[in-house]
Amino acid sequence: MRRIVACLALALPLMTLACSRSAGRPRVLVCPKGLVQDFWLQVKAGAEAAGRELGAEVLWKGPAKETEVAEQIAILEDHVVRRVDAIALAACDARGLVPVVQRAVQAGIPVISIDSGLDSELPLSFVATDNVAAAREAARVLAGFVGSEGAVALMPIVAGAGTSIQREQGFREGLAAWPGLKLVAVQHSESDVATAMAKMEDILTAHPGLAGIFVASEAGALGVARALEARGAAGKVKVVAFDASPNQIDALRRGTLHALVVQNPWRMGFDGVRLALDAAAGRAVPRRIDTGITVVTRDNLDTPAVRKSLRPAG
Repeated sequence: MRRIVACLALALPLMTLACSRSAGRPRVLVCPKGLVQDFWLQVKAGAEAAGRELGAEVLWKGPAKETEVAEQIAILEDHVVRRVDAIALAACDARGLVPVVQRAVQAGIPVISIDSGLDSELPLSFVATDNVAAAREAARVLAGFVGSEGAVALMPIVAGAGTSIQREQGFREGLAAWPGLKLVAVQHSESDVATAMAKMEDILTAHPGLAGIFVASEAGALGVARALEARGAAGKVKVVAFDASPNQIDALRRGTLHALVVQNPWRMGFDGVRLALDAAAGRAVPRRIDTGITVVTRDNLDTPAVRKSLRPAG
């Protein structure tokens, strides 16, 4: 009898929690790599639009900086304990987040990867840019500005982050088609404007004849632009960068940046929540959704198609 009573005592809180969850809207944690950059604000807008449309409560919680892996792990652990219905995650570290995602899955919480994936099959779907293909295209675009010969540099994001690894891989693969373009420097921006500016200044000092650079993030692009303008080298060093914040668009108009590889973060947020809800309801989800890119230059910046790609939600 005591064992029965003890089992009921343990089961009752779980039954109560399950009833409370089923009585209200499903809750989806959307955990980005950062909070302040324009890219993440667009992801948030897409996620919240999906929540409104599909009747879910979207919990937006992530680390302040993309380098704060421990903080992201703590956020996930907290929401696993809170028993959210599903998680959409942009992982700060492709390997470091695997154990906590495993705990979520073991607790019956489905996980969808958005933007930046994991070295794991645990997430049921991956909603993101094809970063390798997009960075190959960035190499082709940069070669179009620089020509077939010259010294070029690469500024990835954060070592260990899936997007950073893939964009570096794609750029190196793309650059192989132009043997006259020599990769002379690789420096991570740490997704920080000031860091990117300082590292770009170091690159310019070491390689005064630098012809071009591929920058794999919004913060990196802004730091590189500041360094070039401070050195009076704006326009001379050709810059192809990922993303398209308002400040990046301004730098493109000024001629400091030459092309932007524009993703669709709004769709990553929307589809991430949509698939998370499907998975929580036991519905099958696709393993991969490529959200696509648009290459934006000063020549096509003001066309209707590009305007739509810059702000998919209008």
